[in-house]
Amino acid sequence: MNIQWYPGHMTKTRRQIEADLKNVDMVAEIIDARIPVASRNPDIDAIVGSKPRLIVLNRADQADPAGNRAWRAWFQDRGYTVLETDAKTGAGVSQFSITIKEALKDQIARWREKGQVGRIVRVMVVGIPNVGKSTFINKVAKRKSAKAGDKPGVTRGKQWVAVDAGLDLLDTPGILWPKFEDERIGLNLAFTGAVKDEVMDAETLACHLMETLAERYPDALQERYKLELPPVSGQLEGLAYGYDLLERAARKRGFLISGGEPDTERMAKILLDEFRGGKLGRFTLELPESV
Repeated sequence: MNIQWYPGHMTKTRRQIEADLKNVDMVAEIIDARIPVASRNPDIDAIVGSKPRLIVLNRADQADPAGNRAWRAWFQDRGYTVLETDAKTGAGVSQFSITIKEALKDQIARWREKGQVGRIVRVMVVGIPNVGKSTFINKVAKRKSAKAGDKPGVTRGKQWVAVDAGLDLLDTPGILWPKFEDERIGLNLAFTGAVKDEVMDAETLACHLMETLAERYPDALQERYKLELPPVSGQLEGLAYGYDLLERAARKRGFLISGGEPDTERMAKILLDEFRGGKLGRFTLELPESV
């Protein structure tokens, strides 16, 4: 799988971010807690440089709690401030302003010493498309300020959003990288809907997801779809194994087409919807040791 996604507006966005860095005091990077590697633009560290950084582990409510703890520790060990949130429900979002000001307390103290009392803290918010960035900003600002949508690439152009008397946010369009060298990165982005579903066949994607969940979270699959997972064998491994599970799940759900064959296309869509909606459970598909 070789996903190519670097339209002109993303090149423009990168230049815009680089130019606007001098106007902000901190960068808040929104990532998907379920896929902290895949949902980070690998160029972002080079783009942002030494600017103070807050890592927002969004959708933490859908990620494995043990995974959240591991990633929090990993980012903190590298000098980042970390906040776990669920932008959709607002969980953790109320701590954003407090967390920012605590992280910048030395800088704020220096401003006061210079007589710049009440100076507004300015934070740039960055993230790849569809990690919940606009929804997050709207929850922080307690009003609908940024455009939000389920599809990647909804936000265009930069937007300043006032959060309170002492904090302004700079929203930026989502930015991906030229191509995904690692197939696993592309798959994890596709599983969570961060790339358009048209990019990859739903059945193939669902087979990969079945295979991944069977390896990492077999109990969740067995419980949700009442499956008995067959042992991995020479003939039944990889995508073939995932397809076998997809067929089994379709039969259990009663999704059949003419001749009694399992409707794997319908089951694939159900699997992806239930995974993305958190109905299967809480999963973290990448751990720090994979970095």
